[in-house]
Amino acid sequence: MAKEYFSEEERRNIVQAIKEAELATSGEIRVHIERHCQKDVLDRAAEVFSTLNMQKTKQRNGVLFYLAVEDHQFAIIGDAGINQVVPDHYWGDIKDHMKDRFVSGQLTLGLSDGIRMAGAQLKEHFPYQKDDVNELPDDISFGQN
Repeated sequence: MAKEYFSEEERRNIVQAIKEAELATSGEIRVHIERHCQKDVLDRAAEVFSTLNMQKTKQRNGVLFYLAVEDHQFAIIGDAGINQVVPDHYWGDIKDHMKDRFVSGQLTLGLSDGIRMAGAQLKEHFPYQKDDVNELPDDISFGQN
């Protein structure tokens, strides 16, 4: 199972990065980890995005980090609201940074860095509102494969 690739402490660190990134924004960040990706990574990430109901945030400002550990594939999917305001290269820049960490075996650090980078962009375009509610869980979801 994909959960086995991360220790309990590493999982806590990833969740903590999500919580920290969301403190200053109304945006929502999720992480989904699987062992294998049976199709195009962007298609699979889009499926997971929908399954996790990430398109149902009020401002359409959810971001999904999808990782298929054994296949060495990952994707970042932003919802329509965030994609309208970030530069075209933004997700690619985050992916490049994460890939550098992943190549050196630092999966947790790569994910945490990427989450914080996305959080900074969310903060700029979707700042925290006093009536903000956490619309999506901060926990990591794991695939069965």
